[in-house]
Order: sequence, then structure tokens, then C-alpha cells
Amino acid sequence: MKTFWLCFLPLFVAVDAIGMAPLFVALTQNTGRRARQRLILESSFTAAAVAILFVWGGPALLRSLGITMADFMVAGGILLLTIALYDLFGGRRSQRWVDPESLGAVPIGVPLMTGPAVLATSILLSDLHGRWTVSWAIAANMALAGGIFTLSEPFTRFLGRTGAKILSKLASMLLAAIAVMLIRKGLAEFLVSIGVAIGRP
Repeated sequence: MKTFWLCFLPLFVAVDAIGMAPLFVALTQNTGRRARQRLILESSFTAAAVAILFVWGGPALLRSLGITMADFMVAGGILLLTIALYDLFGGRRSQRWVDPESLGAVPIGVPLMTGPAVLATSILLSDLHGRWTVSWAIAANMALAGGIFTLSEPFTRFLGRTGAKILSKLASMLLAAIAVMLIRKGLAEFLVSIGVAIGRP
């Protein structure tokens, strides 16, 4: 049980479901209650499945493809930045990109819930405490995130239409900042790896 909590707590910080709740509210403000519940289930399942699959097969797959964690960070950051900029400068949120059929999987499930931070943390913890323990901790964290997103619905009703629009813009700015952070960290790791390679005799 101790090892479970040693895995659960770092992953809880990496997922940051509380911090992502405003983003979830903003991304799903044009969906109905039933559709929102379906998105919660879909995003939680997708995030858990991707993270667990990555724990078991990710390291070998990345090595075979020559992909680094820095590549993951840059790619995920670009995707999030594109979504954030579209909302900030595109005026009214359009259903052309907020597609209820895929919104739960992308971008909520991946890369918001299961992003580079979760993947990197999962790999590190699996080396320390084993893959099975990390897998259970991932599943528990994603279920908890789904519960937090469910509680965000009454908060949306409290805000009202104007408040939801304001929150949407603020959340998009936060999303853009998160995207820039991921790109920055990915590029930093890339530069470090280049420096190490150059410094080798």
C-alpha cells in the first residue's frame, strides 16, 4: 500500500486535475449534460489507457523510433498552443474544432490529462516501484480526475453565460502558457542532449 501512495501522489501532481478543471469547463461549455458526462468517461479512459500502455511498451517503442521525451513535449505543446490561439483570436468558439466526437480523447484525454509530464513520471516510477503498481496508480488518478471534472459542471451554471466566456478566455491564456512551457522544456532537454553529445570525447 505504501508503494501505491508513493506512485499515486507524484502522478496526482503530474495530472493536475484541479488545475485542468477550468480548461475542461471552457472546452465543454457548448456541450449538453449527457454529452459532457460521456466526454468525462471517454477522456478518463483514454488518458488511463494511453498512460498504462506507455508504461508497459513506451520505452521500447520510443527507442525503436528514435523519439525522445523532448520530442513529446514539443509536439504536445504545439498542439495545445494551436487550440489556445484559435480560441483567443478566433472570436466565438467554433464547433468545427471542438468536435464532441473526439474532444474527450483529444485534447482532454491526451495531452491535457496524459501529457509528457505524466508519461515521464510514469516511466520513472515504474523503474522504482514496478509497472503494476504504477498502472493502478494511473487508473486511480484518472478516475479521480473524472470526478473532479464532474463537479465542475455546477460551477459552470453558477458562472452564467458571461462568466463562462470570461473563463474561456482566461483558460485559453492558461492553456497557451502551458503549451509554451512544454515547448520550452522540450527544447531545453534537446539542447542539453546536444551539449552532452558535443562534450563527449
